[in-house]
Amino acid sequence: MTSILDQLRTMTTVVADTGELAAVRKHKPIDCTTNPSLVLKAFDAADSRAVLEAEIERGRASGQDPAAIAAALPIALGVELSKLIPGRISTEVEANLSFDAKASVARALEIVEAYAARGVGTDRILIKLAATWEGIRAAEVLQRQGIDCNLTLIFSLTQAIASADAGAFLISPFVGRITDWFKKAEGVDSYAAAKDPGVLSVRAIYDYYKSNGISTIVMGASFRNVEQIKALAGCDNLTISPALLEELGSEAGVLPLALSNEAAAPTLRQTIDAPKFRWDVAIDPMANELLANGIRGFDQDFRTMLGVLDR
Repeated sequence: MTSILDQLRTMTTVVADTGELAAVRKHKPIDCTTNPSLVLKAFDAADSRAVLEAEIERGRASGQDPAAIAAALPIALGVELSKLIPGRISTEVEANLSFDAKASVARALEIVEAYAARGVGTDRILIKLAATWEGIRAAEVLQRQGIDCNLTLIFSLTQAIASADAGAFLISPFVGRITDWFKKAEGVDSYAAAKDPGVLSVRAIYDYYKSNGISTIVMGASFRNVEQIKALAGCDNLTISPALLEELGSEAGVLPLALSNEAAAPTLRQTIDAPKFRWDVAIDPMANELLANGIRGFDQDFRTMLGVLDR
């Protein structure tokens, strides 16, 4: 019998949530994603660390300051990852630009140019932006220029709707972080997969998109256990850590299809403008807190990289 992971691959595009080259070689995902957190973790893997250290040395030799070198590290790693996969690399616009649409567009164009200089075209990358109102507006501009975007830190249906209205290529709703928030708020240790708040959030977004003919890809992210992943089998994409890929690859059994276009629950189409977006996020304590925490976390990891380079 084929493994759960092999069965999942027939239903869903599997993405590796790692910057570790060895893990990507082993698990053979279609796409990969990078962010400051994953770059920091990649320093712990010998082959990935070698790529990052070589980039640091090149940057220092050419007189670049630490901020410029830190900004280049995800791109250097992304180039190497692109050699191992058939799909795309998501590369993040720095979190401190999350509330500046114009600066986010400018930085995204720099990322595109940096990849092009290393032989990687726009068809192989996704520009990753935090799903603030400004991040969504930046994605709208970039999509019109033919640059596909991944809107990340999605914690609410409102963010997902606004992202689709902007023509985003892909969104990343964060399953595990939502689950963690509700576990703490409700004082519970765990949820059955069918009642897991993170899983239910992705299902609601998936149903909205599919029942309204929206082409934006839904990529579930930030998983805490394999049961969450199984409960979203059939979702367009799922980005999964190496540890959970290992677990899925070693498990036998039958994986039922959980999501499909045909079974999507009909959902009324909405329009999200700036006041509604800001209001909906502001009055949702989970989405409000997790969006802010996510931006702070990515920014802190970028600053940690800067600290390493300042030594």
